[in-house]
Amino acid sequence: MRTIDLDSLEIFRTVVAEGGVIRAAGKLNRVQSNVTTRIRQLEERLGHKLFHRQGRSLALAPAGRRLLPYADRLLRLADEAERDLRSEEPLGTFHLGSLESTAGSRLAPVLSRFHKRYPGVVVELVSGTTGSLLKRVNAFEIEAAFVSEPFEAPELETMVVFEEELVLITARSVASVKRPGDLAGATLIAFAQGCSYRRLLERWLGKGGVVPARSLEFSSYQAMIACVAAGTGFAIVPVSVLQALRATADVRRHALPARVSTSRTHLVWRGTPSVALSRLMEMLERR
Repeated sequence: MRTIDLDSLEIFRTVVAEGGVIRAAGKLNRVQSNVTTRIRQLEERLGHKLFHRQGRSLALAPAGRRLLPYADRLLRLADEAERDLRSEEPLGTFHLGSLESTAGSRLAPVLSRFHKRYPGVVVELVSGTTGSLLKRVNAFEIEAAFVSEPFEAPELETMVVFEEELVLITARSVASVKRPGDLAGATLIAFAQGCSYRRLLERWLGKGGVVPARSLEFSSYQAMIACVAAGTGFAIVPVSVLQALRATADVRRHALPARVSTSRTHLVWRGTPSVALSRLMEMLERR
């Protein structure tokens, strides 16, 4: 399969910007015939006319108008890749994933320091469950993600970065929860399937022979905690989230067994880290 070379796209874009072959040739320091030939070869490869002649100038044909934004994007990405590989300083967009809990309670100071130190990087943060984030890292939709145990991802590299204390929360009217049976008939309030904390809680309940009467799924801890405080059901949350949201007084906390109450957060990625990811990892190691 033949691909469009970047040189041809640069010539095409310059002809558009300069409004004709003569000025484009001067801008590119090429002879006019070379520019004309490269445009004709590009048109033959694509099977479409890219320009209409208007006297001595050229106007974009419909196919040319469609190609122009792609040319801009491809040339910009090529420039960005070259700058990134030539520079020891990270540049460009850094696609990063995170659990809602980690983003809300742990990442703000880390990303603030990262931004101050590397202002040439734009961090695009997306949130999701451990399961959804692992899929996105594997598909190269994001470069790395903060996920929590338990998970299985033998194809990914991992680095332990945080340790979370997990607690069970209920409405304040619930005096005590010491065993799974105390929650029989109650409603589980949690993130969607794929959430590691939910998996830990469901395993604990299952070993006690308890299946939640029903489940309500939310996409934010604020909504989950408000629902629990209103007496709708129970949930598992990191203590750091309760503290960050200043919600400790709104609910009652119940201790969980050690095998459930501690979970480590990992940074996961696939392949060789970019400069931006390498700098973030260094920062996390030194924190």
